[in-house]
Amino acid sequence: MSEVTTIGLDIAKNVFHAHGADRTGRTVFSRKLTRGKLLNFFVSQPRCTVALEACGGAHHWARELRAMGHEVRLIPPAYVKPFVKRHKNDAVDAEAICEAAQRPTMRFVAVKSEEQQAAALVFRTRDLLVKQRTQLGNAIRGHLTEYGWVAPKGPSHLAMLADLLDDSEMAATLPEAARPMFAMMVDMLAELDKRVAALDKKITRRAREDEVARRLMTIPGIGPITATAIAAIAPPAETFAKGRDFAAWLGLVPKQKLGAISRMGERTLRRLLIIGSSAVVLQASRRGAPKGSWLEGMLARKPRMLVTVALANKTARIVWAVLTKQEDYRAPVVVAT
Repeated sequence: MSEVTTIGLDIAKNVFHAHGADRTGRTVFSRKLTRGKLLNFFVSQPRCTVALEACGGAHHWARELRAMGHEVRLIPPAYVKPFVKRHKNDAVDAEAICEAAQRPTMRFVAVKSEEQQAAALVFRTRDLLVKQRTQLGNAIRGHLTEYGWVAPKGPSHLAMLADLLDDSEMAATLPEAARPMFAMMVDMLAELDKRVAALDKKITRRAREDEVARRLMTIPGIGPITATAIAAIAPPAETFAKGRDFAAWLGLVPKQKLGAISRMGERTLRRLLIIGSSAVVLQASRRGAPKGSWLEGMLARKPRMLVTVALANKTARIVWAVLTKQEDYRAPVVVAT
């Protein structure tokens, strides 16, 4: 019997499926495994390459399998899909993962440590709270519209609404049953503000303590939140051969022929870089960009939103260079013409 060299593992909550193949790609076994028997099964296997889709729980199992001496490869689900045959099921998925892992040009995802995932969880939690705060603010505005009150957008106006709902002409015009509901939503909004502010302080403190984050903050448009997010979420800079590859991983490079960005990469970091670039472009629009700079030339020729995305692309490449060279950012010298 041929010796297994690659195992494709389709993971789930309780029932897993493993597909083993030899060096030639020939099937050695295809086996269903329960969660409790998974690690015992891999203990009995010779040291080999184990491939998984980079989905929920994948990094945990990758760490467990690495501890046993196996070489673990995480594959983006989009790269596995072309290898899935008809009549999709767990066994077919495991076979597709195994086959994809044996391709010489396949790209893999770096396995994250528990500390990296914990650091990333801070940003995921903050994003969730910010989304809930936005949703709640929109709900308050929408419900007030039903009673003839139209509130302008912005957090400052929401704070003003909270005061008006307590005791004012607005409160007097609202039905009695509606007042406690608005009061409840306002209280929830205030609580979310406190929690987001607490997380912002925590993130800022981490940024000051982390050397990589401090280095990233020397780049225009990158503050504590973006710097610590890159340090926690992005794979090692050495994973990418050049800055364009890092920008492509973020989804900031133009799609072929169409011109728009692909938006197929890491959404959280892409959004943070675009927000930071938007602030830089806005300031340059109001106060003027440095004479002779790339930004000045772009603003003179292109729409502001296009310049913002182009600057985010440029910033991503600078991030890669800063991380690779382990140096602070140095602004290019602008030569007067």
